[in-house]
Amino acid sequence: MKDKIKDIFFDLDHTLWDFERNSELAFKKLFELYEVPLALDEFLAVYSPINIAYWERFRKEEVSKVDLRRGRLSDSFSVFSLPYDNETLDRMAETYIEELPKNNHLFDGVLPTLDYLKSKYRLHIITNGFHQVQHLKLSNSGLIHYFDSVTTSEEVGLKKPNPIIFQKALEKAKAHPGASVMIGDNFEADILGAELVGMKTIFFDYWKEQVSSSYLKISEIAQIKLHL
Repeated sequence: MKDKIKDIFFDLDHTLWDFERNSELAFKKLFELYEVPLALDEFLAVYSPINIAYWERFRKEEVSKVDLRRGRLSDSFSVFSLPYDNETLDRMAETYIEELPKNNHLFDGVLPTLDYLKSKYRLHIITNGFHQVQHLKLSNSGLIHYFDSVTTSEEVGLKKPNPIIFQKALEKAKAHPGASVMIGDNFEADILGAELVGMKTIFFDYWKEQVSSSYLKISEIAQIKLHL
């Protein structure tokens, strides 16, 4: 693969940026500020699958950004019989979004891997995350200088796996799909979406999914260097 590739596109959350760890720290601060009477670990065990389900619906245009931010909190707190009103939920959601980019733990091996790749390829980001928040994450974590372009679903108006967001990212990067590889943790959004426009792919199997052996798969970011 490495002989043909010129541009590498990464997803951000759950691929480079340790979303679960950073999210936990943001919620810890939120719980302190709002004096939420719950054990954080019990809340997160409920919240995590609800959040994933809301992002899936958001990706399919079934819920709005407001619905996503408010609904995932409301549904989670309801499990514990804590019915906060919408005004409070929206304030909590805003606090969470403000706190999230302040915590910037990366997965093991990210920085040395990006150092290695940057000397050989042009690097880019394609993310379904919110534009301002994702740029803050990249800046605050010290990642931004690695990437020649950043494309968010919010700026394009469409989300992965829609092929248009990949096409827009390729256009912005002045990259050819056949000489580009997409690396991400969401098989449908990142891998199948990139395939639709002719990009090569590397699946970061963060969620331990069962996928066809025909797909190139890694379990640690440092393993990218074995293929590129």
